[in-house]
Amino acid sequence: MDDRRSYADVVPISPYVRGLRSQVGHSLLLLPGVTAVIRREDRFLLAKQRDTQLWSLIGGGIEPGEQPEAAIAREVEEELGVAPNVGRIIGAYGGPELMNTYPNGDHVSYVTIAYDCSLVSNSFDLEQQELIDVAWLDIDSISGLAHHTWIDRVLADAGR
Repeated sequence: MDDRRSYADVVPISPYVRGLRSQVGHSLLLLPGVTAVIRREDRFLLAKQRDTQLWSLIGGGIEPGEQPEAAIAREVEEELGVAPNVGRIIGAYGGPELMNTYPNGDHVSYVTIAYDCSLVSNSFDLEQQELIDVAWLDIDSISGLAHHTWIDRVLADAGR
């Protein structure tokens, strides 16, 4: 990626974050997010992200004034083309594992609320700008893939 291009030129960001970036440049932003833990028996639905080439759970940012439950439903539908049933909160996650510096220099620290979700359909229409692929994977398979390591905590908590 050309470092002069914005991360938003490659991966969509909300108008809210775009506005913040216009004010603070590349400075650290603390951003709220949501994560969907979608499972089928002993397997979890993971997506390979286009920007990082890593496997992760489906999720995204909470928009100003948006309820977290609505945000996770919106994110799943945007990324998979399927409306989820949103269940219980699994946990809230943050810290060093959820900090990132994007290739253009933008610094972020995410705090995400993970929700147990289910799908009424397994036919997906992937959001091509963000996702390369999805797969149903068990814990052993996930550990062997290049993935965001913070999801290990989420999946462990989801299994309790």
